[in-house]
Amino acid sequence: MENPYNILGVSPTASTEDIKKAYRALAMRHHPDRNPHSSAEVRFNAIKKAYELLSDPQKRAEYNYSLNNRIIIDPENEAQSLWGSLFSRCGIELPRNDQSSI
Repeated sequence: MENPYNILGVSPTASTEDIKKAYRALAMRHHPDRNPHSSAEVRFNAIKKAYELLSDPQKRAEYNYSLNNRIIIDPENEAQSLWGSLFSRCGIELPRNDQSSI
């Protein structure tokens, strides 16, 4: 799963109110009934899952604990994911770097 903080565009120290504001803005923008783009539904579902995780204090605490105590196995993939989520918030889709084509 992509980092829910990146999906909503908030920091890990964001308040519940900031998370709610970000969710509402993104949900309105990417809702399939309002956005005809083919990937709108996928993006909307990711936004919804991120909000469900971060709006529940217990789930958020568990996620933060696991995030802070994980080992990054593939730093290149992690960086690609982080930059991809940043650019996708601006409407720019980066090409996927598949290792299988090498």
